[in-house]
Amino acid sequence: MDLKLNGKTAAIAGATRGIGRAIAGLLASEGCNVSICARDGAAVGKVVADLSAGGAKVMGRAADATDRAAQDAWIDETIKAFGGLDIFIANVSALNQATDEDAWRQSFEVDMMASFNGIEASLPHLKNAEGGSIVLISSIAALHVPGGPKPYGAMKAAVINYSKGLARSLAPEGIRVNTVSPGNIYFEDGVWGKTERNNPEFFAKQVAANPMGRMGTPEEVAKAAVFLASPAASFISGTNLLVDGALTLGVQY
Repeated sequence: MDLKLNGKTAAIAGATRGIGRAIAGLLASEGCNVSICARDGAAVGKVVADLSAGGAKVMGRAADATDRAAQDAWIDETIKAFGGLDIFIANVSALNQATDEDAWRQSFEVDMMASFNGIEASLPHLKNAEGGSIVLISSIAALHVPGGPKPYGAMKAAVINYSKGLARSLAPEGIRVNTVSPGNIYFEDGVWGKTERNNPEFFAKQVAANPMGRMGTPEEVAKAAVFLASPAASFISGTNLLVDGALTLGVQY
């Protein structure tokens, strides 16, 4: 299938490792101009160098996604470098499992407001695109509450609700908005890589709980996100796509 991404410009917030890095790499391989941001400037530089070495047009900026001015500046630089913006992907999370007040505030600022900041910065340019697209990365934690209330799941649920509202309000302007909710995704420097090293018994139980008998990969999530971002998904908007190997028990309505 031709995703019709060649020559498009995509900006990804949070793209130096794991799912975000896989999304940036796949978009670059499809012929997109790619712009990334993350807090770690050295990591941003490495991704830019790695993807550029493969022939892709890539730029990046060290930025705290909770800082609206920083995201505005990053998007402005993207427009100057590539002449426009077709796709914005928000892959930001505090991954907070604490339950105190500070954890709730941090989760709101990172998981919800950082996504909002990037979208607000991007929208004027996406409106000038031919079929602009937004993808937000949520989580299956938004759909169930094991162990009681947690800020991570609550804010990821807010992201899905926000995405649905955006999809309906922006549809008349030709901008699509979708969410991807990964299940347990394994990479060495991620949550589950660390869990495998530090708590192998719990890790084994989580692997066994999935009907497929394994965890997912960042590349598998990236393929879902890039498809939804692409013109190949031209009549898909307002959806929340689970990438979880059938782990989630509930049915979405």
